[in-house]
Amino acid sequence: MKKKLVSMVLCMVMVMTMATGCGSSQSTETNSQTSASDTNESGDKASEGGYTIATVVKDMSDPWFIRLQQGVDEFAEETGNNAYVKGPSKTDSAEQIQVIENLIAQDIDALCVVPIDPEACRPVLAKAREKGIVVVTHEAEGFDECDYDVEAFSNQEYGERMMDELAAAMGEEGKYVTMVAFLSSVSHNQWMDAAVAHQQEAYPNMELIPEERIECEDNMDTAYNKAKEIIKKYPDIKGFLGASSYDAPGAAKAIDELGMTGQIFAVGTGVPSVSGPYLESGSNPCVLSWDPALSGKVMCHIASMILDGNGDQIQTGYDFGIDGYNSVTVDGKNISGNAILVINKDNMADYPF
Repeated sequence: MKKKLVSMVLCMVMVMTMATGCGSSQSTETNSQTSASDTNESGDKASEGGYTIATVVKDMSDPWFIRLQQGVDEFAEETGNNAYVKGPSKTDSAEQIQVIENLIAQDIDALCVVPIDPEACRPVLAKAREKGIVVVTHEAEGFDECDYDVEAFSNQEYGERMMDELAAAMGEEGKYVTMVAFLSSVSHNQWMDAAVAHQQEAYPNMELIPEERIECEDNMDTAYNKAKEIIKKYPDIKGFLGASSYDAPGAAKAIDELGMTGQIFAVGTGVPSVSGPYLESGSNPCVLSWDPALSGKVMCHIASMILDGNGDQIQTGYDFGIDGYNSVTVDGKNISGNAILVINKDNMADYPF
């Protein structure tokens, strides 16, 4: 009787063990399937409709940044990434920082920023990077609170080229002044520093007027009014060299209105949509530029490469497949292309921006 009871108990234990074993196997398989499903849902965003890349510009109403937006839109269309542009309603650093703060609070993967004041943007961009957001800047060479800063050219080369064009217009002699959007604008001041150093070496008969660098707040009316003041104070002035895309046309407007066309010349960064009338009159003999659409596009491209884990491919000589960025120079976090444009009345129709 005892033997039969023991046998019955052993059988029951074996059946329960087998049932538990089958249940464990089935449970393990279910968990494995769930994990695989979770991995697919939270895996590579690029394979599921793209990354979210927000580009923040200085001023949403500026023709320069309207053109930049076209490049970002092209990038989104070509790659399938969710790329778009945001910015303040006017060139205001505090407002731009608030735009960045709002974007950080959203589910974005990367920020591409053209900072009005890089140093003022440092804390908010550090915050973005702490959250794992990729940061790419433009017009902020030497800025380190980013994964990369990309420029259309060497800032020294651009400043020297601007001075060459101004010197040619002035006959390599006479007095001139330099203008920037803001005294805190890193790239603008680097251009002007390089231009002045080049003038002192290459054009000894030109003279920088001993004024503080003129700050025009990225505003054409301000540039126009300050240029008139300078002409009144220094009637023998021959040149204005401007970093902002509003500096040269603002000065040119003053030159034309004061009847000084052909005697005083304004050269600097500019676009045909703003400088066109002054290119025609000759008060702007030329403006220098790069295509902002392409700079917007390359910023987004760099961000997506980093998000894909391919940031280590970005080295000197790398070809982004974008005009002017076919063989870039990389120095630490600084990327520079070869995208300088010199625009005058003869070729301005080639640049519809």
